[in-house]
Amino acid sequence: MNLKKLFINHCEDHQYEINQNQLDIINYLKIYFTENFEPSFFTKFLKKKKNKLGFYLVGDVGVGKTMILNFFFNELKKKKLRLHFNEFMIKFHDFVFQNKNKENVIEIFVKNLKKDTQIIYFDEFQVTNIVDAMILGKLFKIIFESKIKVIFSSNININDLYKDGLQRDQFIPFIKILENNCYEKELSIKDDYRSSNNTNLERFLSPIDKSSNFKFNKFFRKITKNKNKTLKVLEVKGRKIVLDNFYDKIVKFDFEELCNRNLGSEDYIKIAETCEFIFIKNLPNFNDSNSNQQQRFITLIDIIYEKKIPLMITSQVDLNLIKSSSSMTEPFKRTISRLYELTSINFS
Repeated sequence: MNLKKLFINHCEDHQYEINQNQLDIINYLKIYFTENFEPSFFTKFLKKKKNKLGFYLVGDVGVGKTMILNFFFNELKKKKLRLHFNEFMIKFHDFVFQNKNKENVIEIFVKNLKKDTQIIYFDEFQVTNIVDAMILGKLFKIIFESKIKVIFSSNININDLYKDGLQRDQFIPFIKILENNCYEKELSIKDDYRSSNNTNLERFLSPIDKSSNFKFNKFFRKITKNKNKTLKVLEVKGRKIVLDNFYDKIVKFDFEELCNRNLGSEDYIKIAETCEFIFIKNLPNFNDSNSNQQQRFITLIDIIYEKKIPLMITSQVDLNLIKSSSSMTEPFKRTISRLYELTSINFS
């Protein structure tokens, strides 16, 4: 597979900019691919070298990590799985609950996983959940021992994952496992491609006033025209989520409904699977006093972005002026970058 040539053609077809840093990553991916999927070519040179089954691509928001790994993943003619990490862990915890009386449940989960995939792709990987943090070491130890390949994109270096998290000492074994089993490469580019290429933010309205509310409601009426309003009730493990403003896969929320109550990844995934366009009004500025709401908002936007659902938002402040709580500064950079894309007229 001539990965470099294919990548250049891919960029030209989609009118993406190409730079040497991206081409360097493509070269590393070619080595990773050859070692893991075409080992005979390198066997006589690498007899004493243990192949690393993971590829961890780190870089700031909007530098093209997802674009590169999406390209690579799409070129793989292997059994493969691409999942948001939250979805993966939900599947894992559900499996453990359903098989709680069985011994070696993690081994059984990984054995079943291997039947379906040779390589897993986690985009924008991060860990914020203490329950996940405590189990990941054992889970990924078995995943790598089972020779399942894993590729990650993240804006956090492996050694900084779950930094300042509760009981981080229990997370250290997972960091060691990633360091021992992954090639960690950094993609560094000055510009945020998402924000620089999406300046027409016609669907991110600020400040919240008569003018922005008028535009928001006018657009909502436009795209729900001839659609019937229904009371949509979603059920997630016995919990009910009521969508009061649901018009045939178009839904309108107040920020408080989504992020100021006890909702999590499973709830947001269910909402995203039900909707094709989401309106969110009254997005606040963030600080240390509403960090819990900000954490939920980060999770929500990650899932919406993964499901490619366009947004329209009214906000207290401009997108480039929104602040963050001190504990969410780094992950929130990704959220801001994704909001540039999700609310741009170029995204639909």
